Amino acid sequence: MMDSKMMMMMIVVVVVVLFARGAQGSIGINWGRQSAQRLLPSQVVDLLLQNGIKHARVYSSEVDILSAFVGSGIQLTISLFRASLINSMDTAKAYVERNMPFFGPSSVRSVYLGGYVFDAGRDHAFFESSLKSLRMLQTALNDRGVGDQVKANFIHYELSLKPNISKPSEAEFLDQLKPAIMEYLDFIRQNHAPFPIEITPLLDVSLIHDFGLDFAFPDNKSNLVIQDINGALYTNIFEWQYDCFVWALNKLNASDINIVVSQIGWPTDGLPGATAANAERFFKHLLPLVSSNKGTPMRPGAPIDINVHALTDETKMLPAEYSRHWGIYRSNGQPKYKIDLSGQGRDIYPTTVKGIMRMPDRWCVFNGDLSDPYKVNEVLKWACDHTDCSSTFIGSSCSHLTFNQNVSYAFNMFFQFQFQDEEACTFDGLATVSVDDPSTPECVFPVEVVRGRQRNYVPRPPKGFTGTV
Repeated sequence: MMDSKMMMMMIVVVVVVLFARGAQGSIGINWGRQSAQRLLPSQVVDLLLQNGIKHARVYSSEVDILSAFVGSGIQLTISLFRASLINSMDTAKAYVERNMPFFGPSSVRSVYLGGYVFDAGRDHAFFESSLKSLRMLQTALNDRGVGDQVKANFIHYELSLKPNISKPSEAEFLDQLKPAIMEYLDFIRQNHAPFPIEITPLLDVSLIHDFGLDFAFPDNKSNLVIQDINGALYTNIFEWQYDCFVWALNKLNASDINIVVSQIGWPTDGLPGATAANAERFFKHLLPLVSSNKGTPMRPGAPIDINVHALTDETKMLPAEYSRHWGIYRSNGQPKYKIDLSGQGRDIYPTTVKGIMRMPDRWCVFNGDLSDPYKVNEVLKWACDHTDCSSTFIGSSCSHLTFNQNVSYAFNMFFQFQFQDEEACTFDGLATVSVDDPSTPECVFPVEVVRGRQRNYVPRPPKGFTGTV
């Protein structure tokens, strides 16, 4: 017979194992619809389930999106970008009432209010107004009985921290933000909510810090090793940036608050270093790091929750060109690079979208008529103003094109944005439709997919709720 001491040891082991499983970090994904062609919400839900994704962030609360996720088992974060829309308890209650079918265990677990609220350019009145909106929204959620499952929150970015630091232990929030941030931290502590951050590795190492490109990748191949106090060593920007926020929170006596990475991605065009190969390299090492529960030097062994940004490109996103190229997938549902969203580090492509129909292999190209160079340049400018030419910019995948090829690229992008309507391939007699693919080994001239639902479904807001959602 097993003695009581042995039984107690086994119980302890079982409890530890169960706790470890429950505390495992998660990998989610973000999906936006600022594009010429949008995947249908049902296609997205199917795609996420095929790839084993259980968490997603969407940048709206449109009914067609939320309805598709109900019953899927995927937990959602939604966004309400203008905090000022929640300007009274009546508007907060109206927003919650409208979305009640989707709150709680059904799907929606978080609502992000506003953009980057804690920004040095804001004034105290803005902070107070935003925090008031946040409180009212959470109160409305609590009053409807879903506050335990659904948390109202803000998102945070590096620009809320003091600049020009060289190691995480130097990080702290900007002095002018500290009073409002301390008030906010009290709020999320009371509501058992996390502290959501966004990390942009390529931008961080090249535009904000001069760390060099290799420091962006968590594969320990960078020659730069940053030594910090307590023996902490940093060989990549992810752990460095994550622990900057850990230190900033610690200095406000908020070491108990959990951090979640609500957005982290690698663009594949529109910026030097923004390539599919680099995106593949980045995620090949980041996702296993997350799933390993290794944690970071400041929080060793702590699970990390991240959301990969993003599912698809958003060719109408403004203003930065690279922001149109965050997608793992092209608009035709084909993945750009290998990524194992399970976090196991396998050398695989993600599952492809089902039900996507590609339009015929037709391209709109420049006919080569340079008799009026001024006219050609004006038409080229007009085409780029009405479509997405960011792939032809310096450092991008199509930056090597000749002038004639650049014109063809712009014409074709507009043609595809208009779903191959032949009237969109005239350009004052300078264009023609071709069945010969003008792509080069480095530059893809895309072909669109068959037209689907193009307009977001926005229902009439309930009484008491003003503005758009």
